[in-house]
Amino acid sequence: MRVVGLMGLAVVIAACTTAPSAEPPVVNVSTGEQTTGISVTGSGEVTGTPDTLTVDLGVSVLGDTVSEAAATAAGHAEAVIAALTDGGVDRADITTTNYTISPEYDWRGNEQRLLGYRVMNTVQATIRDIAAAGSILDGAVAAGGDATQVHGIVFEIEEDSEMLVNAREAAWNDALAKARQLADLSGQTLGLAVSITETVSTPPIIWDRALVAEDTGTPIEPGTSAVTVVLQVQFALGA
Repeated sequence: MRVVGLMGLAVVIAACTTAPSAEPPVVNVSTGEQTTGISVTGSGEVTGTPDTLTVDLGVSVLGDTVSEAAATAAGHAEAVIAALTDGGVDRADITTTNYTISPEYDWRGNEQRLLGYRVMNTVQATIRDIAAAGSILDGAVAAGGDATQVHGIVFEIEEDSEMLVNAREAAWNDALAKARQLADLSGQTLGLAVSITETVSTPPIIWDRALVAEDTGTPIEPGTSAVTVVLQVQFALGA
């Protein structure tokens, strides 16, 4: 399961408790009644090593005619895709994301001069063997030649279910500890959780440049990525 960006999960547990009005009210959404409670925020973060790399790369070709530019671009694009698959990338993990044909002009002076027609063909490839990513990218860039463009790479953790469980547990323990302390300080008994809202964040690691050196392969370092869970919890209070 790939988790990229933010997800919200709301779990509401019905509860109804009578308490002095001096305490902040918690609304029971099932009945509309108010109960006395404590509202806290807990957070938990777990880090791990990314297991996938997504790269956007393609070719850009300028030709005198549309047909010439399209044919040349197609040849370069096919070479790039072949290099990716030869490097071990599954064909199902390669998707065309952009294909454009447009005239290109020289706007210098007061005249418009047609330079030719620009064809761009971009694919997105998911590399699941991080250790081989550098050599795979080198091969794809070499296959496309001077027409090759690399638009950036993103590291992600595809199998993050265990990390999510651990981050959620840490966030809950954080919220519970805060609520217990507040209840003790106020001289009251902490009750059940009556409302829980979860926010999950798994920001990808973005690398906006990949360079190919003359004598060495492109170094690819995935670093670490974090799964962060934030819980907003409302607890009821006893006497």
